Formats: sequence, C-alpha cells, structure tokens
Amino acid sequence: MRIGLYPGTFDPITNGHSDIIGRAVKLVDRLVIGVARNTGKAPVFSLEERVELIRETCGAHADRIDVLPFDSLLMHFAQEVEANVIIRGLRAVADFEYEFQMTAMNQQLNREIETVFLMADPRHQAIASRLVKEIAQLGGNISPFVSPLVAERLLLKVGK
Repeated sequence: MRIGLYPGTFDPITNGHSDIIGRAVKLVDRLVIGVARNTGKAPVFSLEERVELIRETCGAHADRIDVLPFDSLLMHFAQEVEANVIIRGLRAVADFEYEFQMTAMNQQLNREIETVFLMADPRHQAIASRLVKEIAQLGGNISPFVSPLVAERLLLKVGK
C-alpha cells in the first residue's frame, strides 16, 4: 500500500492546501495529513482546531485520508505512519530553495522515503496562511483564499 504524508502547520488550511490534498489522494492509496504542533510559528488556531478544520474541509476525501497531529521529527512521524512518500507543495522559487534543503536532510535520515513535489495551481500560487491571517486581521476579504468554514472561524479568532 502506498501511503503518502502531507505535513504542515495548516494555520489555517487554505485553498492551496486543499488543492494539493485533492491532487495527492490521486497518487497514493492513503494520505496522512500531518499537522505539526510548531509552536515556533505562534499559531492562531490550536493544534486540535487545525486538525478539526482540516477534517471538515477535506470531508470529500474522508475515506482516503487520516488527519493526525505530530510534534516529532518529520521522518520519525513518517516512519510511524508507514509513509512511503512525503508530499510537498511548491509555490515559488523561495519554496524550492527551502524544500530542496529539507529534502536533502530527510534523505540523510531515511533513504527509503521519497519526497514528491506538486506545483501549486496558478490560482493558488500567492496564497500563504501567514498572509491570509494578516488580511483577516486587517479586515480584508479572505473568501478567495480559504473555504467558507475556515473564513468564518478565522474571522471569529481575529475578532472581525
């Protein structure tokens, strides 16, 4: 069985993330969405809220995905869930440089797990969770970037 792991902070899950998830489920038998604790990024949503939002947003693929939190080294988590492949989305050259370095390090830790990059759909290339949160905090329209559910919950979080 080919198990893919799509890791991220997902604070919040965006339409870009959802697009990658929809495309990744076509490549693997089972997709694990690994939600990183990552307190260094000072998330707006708690880990539990992020897991719940992903489950609700990805309901159409519920039979093919698992959404699991993790706070360990990515390669240890990948081994724990028996992933054969790590799925990563790329938006721009800056993403590539960071991902290139991470992939090289991950290969040193476990050569049995491959990394596959999916290019962001051009409609979603500019979307970043960080920017969505900033737009929401400043009272801008976030509806083109996230699902209606995520927009509603994010606006409640930022008091708009």
